[in-house]
Amino acid sequence: MTTEPLRLMAVHAHPDDESSKGAAATARYAAEGVEVLVVTCTGGERGDVLNPQFGEAPSTPEAMAVVRQAEMAAAVRALGVRQHWLGFVDSGLPQGDPLPPVPEGSFSALPIEEAAAPLVRLVREFRPHVMTTYDPSGGYPHPDHMMCNRVSVEAFGAAADEARYPSLGPAWTTWKLYYNHDFSLHRIRTMHEAILGAGLESPYGDWVESRQAREIPERQVTTRIHCAEYFPARDAALRAHATQIDPNGFFFAVPRDLEARVWPVEEYELAVSLVPTAFPEDDLFAGIRAEVT
Repeated sequence: MTTEPLRLMAVHAHPDDESSKGAAATARYAAEGVEVLVVTCTGGERGDVLNPQFGEAPSTPEAMAVVRQAEMAAAVRALGVRQHWLGFVDSGLPQGDPLPPVPEGSFSALPIEEAAAPLVRLVREFRPHVMTTYDPSGGYPHPDHMMCNRVSVEAFGAAADEARYPSLGPAWTTWKLYYNHDFSLHRIRTMHEAILGAGLESPYGDWVESRQAREIPERQVTTRIHCAEYFPARDAALRAHATQIDPNGFFFAVPRDLEARVWPVEEYELAVSLVPTAFPEDDLFAGIRAEVT
């Protein structure tokens, strides 16, 4: 057994993703003394301004990147975590039928070895015990989200293999890999019904109908982290991303006392574990704490 701080790495596609997926859990772990590093694959340069109250949109992708860097800095302060940019360029969300290709040189257009190399180096430097990212679908079909999964899975395995990416530092084995589950249909439906039951207007009605109509299969939830105490930190981080988050939008349409009572957790799917564990889990470090601390 070793004695060292626990370390958690959360890998996300764009700035703001860290605040809408697993944010309260990362804030909780950071407050409890875990070293938490948020990794952001792209600069969000091609993101649209989604907040109608923001005002005039940045005029160029480069200007948008500068704004989103400042937003990220504020979100990181709210969550109490560290953050690292991988430096790739946002692919944007292609529209049309058939879908056009993503821009040349953007994150999702890169060969997997090129896109994963900076993350392999970072894993070997930071030495996380646990990594989190998205499931293979990306959570929704944004090319950068799907690429984020591929890069994270590649780095998780390759960083432990001294024969792979040998120039990127000594090998490090991360013990567990999780997928985020913050927008599961079960969660959305549960919150929708609770809001209606309280006599309030739900922002989730169309979302529930759309997800059910498309018959999107639910993935297995293995791990629920109780973190309602850190919903205020999550909300502050969300508001920090002023280009992306409408303070009057659906993220904030649920009364927080109702949310804390009905759904006080953030959910994960354990994708890979190199330590024994048992389901259901209530800790991302289940099976690890006794070995490290």
